[in-house]
Amino acid sequence: MTKFNSMMAQDSAFHMFAEFDGDINKIYEQGKEGEMPILITRNMVSFPGVLTSVTIARPVTKQLVKYIEKNPNQQFAMFCQKDQTIEEPGVEDLCKYGVIAKFLKVFEVPGTEPRYAFVAQALTRCEIQDVVKETPFMWAHVLPAPEIMPNKDDMEFDTIVKDLRKRVREYIDKSDTLPFELQMSLHGIEDSSFYVNMVSYHIPIPLTEKMALLEFGDLKLRALNLLQIMNREIQYANLRLDIQNRTQHTIDEEQKNYFLRQQIKSITKELGGDERGTEVEKIKNKAAKKKWNDEIKQAFERELERLNQMHPQSSDYNVQLNYLNQLIDLPWGLYTTDDLDLKKAKRTLDRDHYGMEEVKQRILEYIAVLSLRGDLKSPILCLYGPPGVGKTSLGKSIADALGRSYVRVSLGGVHDEAEIRGHRRTYVGAMPGRIIKSIEKAGTCNPVFILDEIDKVTQTTMNGNPASALLEVLDPEQNTAFHDNYLDLDFDLSKVMFIATANDISTIPGPLRDRMEMIEVGGYTTEEKIEIAKRHLLPREKDKTGLKEEKGLSIRKNAIEKIIERYTRESGVRQLEKQINKALRKLAYYKMRDGILPYERITPDNLEDLLDKPPFYRDIYQGNDYAGVVTGLAWTSVGGEILFIETSLSKGKNGKLTLTGNLGDVMKESAVIALEYVKAHADLLKIDYRIFDNWNIHIHVPEGATPKDGPSAGITIATSIASALTQRKVRKNVAMTGEITLRGKVLPVGGIKEKILAAKRAGITDILLCKANNKDIDQIPADYLKGVTFHYVENIADVWDFALTDEIVDNPIDFTIEEPQQNEGK
Repeated sequence: MTKFNSMMAQDSAFHMFAEFDGDINKIYEQGKEGEMPILITRNMVSFPGVLTSVTIARPVTKQLVKYIEKNPNQQFAMFCQKDQTIEEPGVEDLCKYGVIAKFLKVFEVPGTEPRYAFVAQALTRCEIQDVVKETPFMWAHVLPAPEIMPNKDDMEFDTIVKDLRKRVREYIDKSDTLPFELQMSLHGIEDSSFYVNMVSYHIPIPLTEKMALLEFGDLKLRALNLLQIMNREIQYANLRLDIQNRTQHTIDEEQKNYFLRQQIKSITKELGGDERGTEVEKIKNKAAKKKWNDEIKQAFERELERLNQMHPQSSDYNVQLNYLNQLIDLPWGLYTTDDLDLKKAKRTLDRDHYGMEEVKQRILEYIAVLSLRGDLKSPILCLYGPPGVGKTSLGKSIADALGRSYVRVSLGGVHDEAEIRGHRRTYVGAMPGRIIKSIEKAGTCNPVFILDEIDKVTQTTMNGNPASALLEVLDPEQNTAFHDNYLDLDFDLSKVMFIATANDISTIPGPLRDRMEMIEVGGYTTEEKIEIAKRHLLPREKDKTGLKEEKGLSIRKNAIEKIIERYTRESGVRQLEKQINKALRKLAYYKMRDGILPYERITPDNLEDLLDKPPFYRDIYQGNDYAGVVTGLAWTSVGGEILFIETSLSKGKNGKLTLTGNLGDVMKESAVIALEYVKAHADLLKIDYRIFDNWNIHIHVPEGATPKDGPSAGITIATSIASALTQRKVRKNVAMTGEITLRGKVLPVGGIKEKILAAKRAGITDILLCKANNKDIDQIPADYLKGVTFHYVENIADVWDFALTDEIVDNPIDFTIEEPQQNEGK
């Protein structure tokens, strides 16, 4: 396919003409009779004297151009085909007249794909006498058919051309498509014959009219017909401008939201037609298939009637149309049938997740009750626990087990109430809230709906309170008629199974937490992580790294344990998954580099080759050789950890207390309370009360860069101070957690499961807890408790009785206080 690139040639045409000292006849006279190649163009008609650019696309054109490049003095003829749809035209498909041309150069056309074009100088008009050959491209005997030039003193021709110049300027000024540069190029052409041919070539008129212009051998007749065409085109341009002017006049008189209506009326009057009927008909056909109640149906019909009263081009028309489409797209009354097979549901949950027995049991209970009743409001659950334990992915498994659709909305950072309830339609760009949009995405009214990171919803901002907006969503008594501001209709969410996830439930407002059934998803033991890695993580990561076909590739149990203990610090398995992926990526690299895996079994010995040196060291018990060093248990967002409370003494006046280790206010208060209790019960510990006036006490909690806070270190600090002041050793392999009061009473704390896991990792065998925490121990599976003995205490004296031994540390501090000597009177 060959086509003309007009803008590329128009600026060059005048310069080409200028090279001939203003005498265009020198170009016309170069066209000679003879046998020459025929270049067939599809949508371009060239005229004598015009510099022409032709894109090379057809294979036959490529061959012709290659031939002419090798024979640059060879002239050729350009003829346009009559029917543009013919791919391989013959001589009978060509226009009667064409032009003889001279090849100038080939250049690359800018674009995404490499294309080429060539520039040729059209010389004179011609016609084909007979075809010589047709392969590899057409050759023919060509006869020049020179134009009949008007006499220099032909006043009629000069008048036609003068009027034509005026009309061309007027047309270009009114045109939206022709560049102003074209007018500048045409203005510089003085020769009238060349001007007529340039205008015939550049003005965008039908191809058939350009063919007809070329057939006029008399240049005066060509100019006259071209002038008629320009008058017609100017009339069309005036009509377009008139429509625009009438529309603009209406805008000045009426409200702005009707500004497009009059323009369409004018266009419809000229062209006919109406677009409203098709859109309304589509909406009605969709609405006929919906299963909605009388209230929704009446609202739809009311809004549809409003649409019919609007013009399709009014500003409110699209808003109303979008609203009706939103009503239709929602799955009103569509429910999936729950799969009530308990055994199958249990297999599905066990297949996808290891452990999490409490959550699985709750889902199975729901299925059992649903089987007995036949209809039941879906539970609203909140799974909370450290990151990476599988809270979010559990939602997919529940959806699979029940045979329901699955949707997820991340609430982290949501700060606008309208994101939950939607915007009112009076706002520009209004849309439904995330709840309704997700129901639309699910395609049913009873999906499993995950509200991810509900503890990270922003509360009380200038845009409302998103957390309060969730109250209606998660209240079983209210969500039967959830009101979205955009819909302005009630939508039943009672059959939706909402499952919220959170890491820290303390940030969830009380009323919102009260509406959900809280289920803790605790961290995993090392043994559980090993099983999860073998059953789930390793097969999945082998697939991701392209090693699925390596059937013999495995990781030994002790290698997985080393990754868990030395390469990760978490309660979940997210970092474990990343480390396994990293090891397998390195193996994939070795395989592609060497053509073979260096080893098929990953062991502790070759693990460092894949993961480098381990960044962590396992928290282990550090012994009881020093007085004042006691092991405590702490809960963090990534699980449980052990921490060491260190107390040192130095001589000084007034017994100054120093606290270091990046401690929060609550932990500082625990230290002050512990010290005051020790001071008040110095006799119980057999401490000389004068020590407090002569020794400074410094309490430090490593690591200093990590912020620490909370009351659970109270009994640990009290024991550390008591050990330092008595220089008694602390019982081996003991850790403790509990809050202390000023009366010495030990209060219960949370995060017990995570703290037990941390103690087991560190090799602790005995744990001191508040007696009230006994209920928490009873709810923890027995596997978590193996190897640990629990000792329940009610006050700090019970702690000291168990934790402090009668053995004194090596090189104890001498607390002997010398009495001041008194001067004897003379």
